Amino acid sequence: MVSIVDFRRKVRKTWSNHFTSNSNNDGHAMPDEESPLLVNSYHGGSGPETRGSWLRQVLFDRRHTPGQNSEKLAIRWTANVWNVIKATLLSSPVNILLVFVPIGLIAGKKEWDPTAVFTLNFLAIIPLAAVLSFATEEISKRLGDTLGGLLNATFGNAVELIVSIIALRAGEIQVVQSSMLGSILSNLLLVLGMCFMLGGFFNMRDANGVPNEQSFQTVTAQTTCSLMTLSSASLVIPAALYNVLDSGHESDKEASILVLSRGTAIILLGLYVLYLFFQLKTHSNLFNPDNLAELEDLEEDDATMSPWSAAAVLIATTLLVSFCADYLVDSIDAIVQQHNISKNFIGLILIPIVGNAAEHVTACVVAVRNKMDLAMGVAIGSSIQIALLVTPFLVILGWIIGQPMSLHFETFETIAFALSVLVVTYTVQDGKSNYLEGAMLMGLYLIIALAFWASPSEALDKALALIF
Repeated sequence: MVSIVDFRRKVRKTWSNHFTSNSNNDGHAMPDEESPLLVNSYHGGSGPETRGSWLRQVLFDRRHTPGQNSEKLAIRWTANVWNVIKATLLSSPVNILLVFVPIGLIAGKKEWDPTAVFTLNFLAIIPLAAVLSFATEEISKRLGDTLGGLLNATFGNAVELIVSIIALRAGEIQVVQSSMLGSILSNLLLVLGMCFMLGGFFNMRDANGVPNEQSFQTVTAQTTCSLMTLSSASLVIPAALYNVLDSGHESDKEASILVLSRGTAIILLGLYVLYLFFQLKTHSNLFNPDNLAELEDLEEDDATMSPWSAAAVLIATTLLVSFCADYLVDSIDAIVQQHNISKNFIGLILIPIVGNAAEHVTACVVAVRNKMDLAMGVAIGSSIQIALLVTPFLVILGWIIGQPMSLHFETFETIAFALSVLVVTYTVQDGKSNYLEGAMLMGLYLIIALAFWASPSEALDKALALIF
């Protein structure tokens, strides 16, 4: 199975056209993998075709912009800045939604209707997440496999982390916990289920018309599922301890849960570091396909901007995400009151969509192309990052800033998570998938989403506490 690090390195490549890099008879370079998508050929001469090619290079060539080598500083600086902006805007089709960024910021600043503020900033964060992924990838290309992989792994869920930090600072612990669990369930059930279903439909039969199943490496699938089972246990244990402690001393129960959660968070962070070392260094061969020829469209391409330019894009995008997330979080309470929906549903279902929408689409695309190792990388790999890195980090951060963030999730959330991990483990353990298995995973996700939609968040623990 391709690791999540490898997936994030290749995710941009899926959207690129692939051409043979050579030259024509008149010495002009033919289109290659970085050529503009709207250019069919390059022409010599000085006629209208040359002017058209120059204009296309200015607007659609992600690698070059006329004037970058000019002797005049102003022209060279302007061309380089425009090239960075152009490369960023053309990095993903989902970036068309960037038009919602200024509208969402204006809506939040002018205090428009909370539903409008939430919706506009929700749509704005989706392309910003894709830009964050692109900028992180551009920096990691210059750092080598180990450091680049670590950077990709660290910033892989940057949007979810930023939104959760803002929500945690605002005291919205319930939203933070639901968004963390929702990100895991979204990857494990919705994304993996869509990959299995779409890949199964489009690869239902082999070249001879015989019914066929897609396959992936079982060793790494079982390893990652074991880690997910561990993370499930880290949520079940605090919930079980909370229910067996004496209910007459509520403050003592909360204190005990916080001690357990913070200690567990430190252990999980240590295990995540060990997992990265295992994945990137000592056993990296287990997380890469044996036959690299099957991944012909995943060859490394050169960076399209300098590390400093990519860092500037990363910083600017992070600031925009933080502003949009701030307005989005501030509108949650009003939306809950206006539309009578629970915070759990917002955190569990809605917020996780914004973080990895672009990569989720790409995972489905590569599944259709019968690259299931790659699709599995984003689905299970992202879940591990959330469970072993982001959630424990938020517990420690809450400890630092004085917010009682713990691993004691609502009982129903914990049960839903544990059952999801169990179903996914049974589904992937044979190393094969088909559209029926995908439909089952998506069906379970929809059942969980429907349950949170139908149940008020404040009633969940009260209803299920009677069982224990």
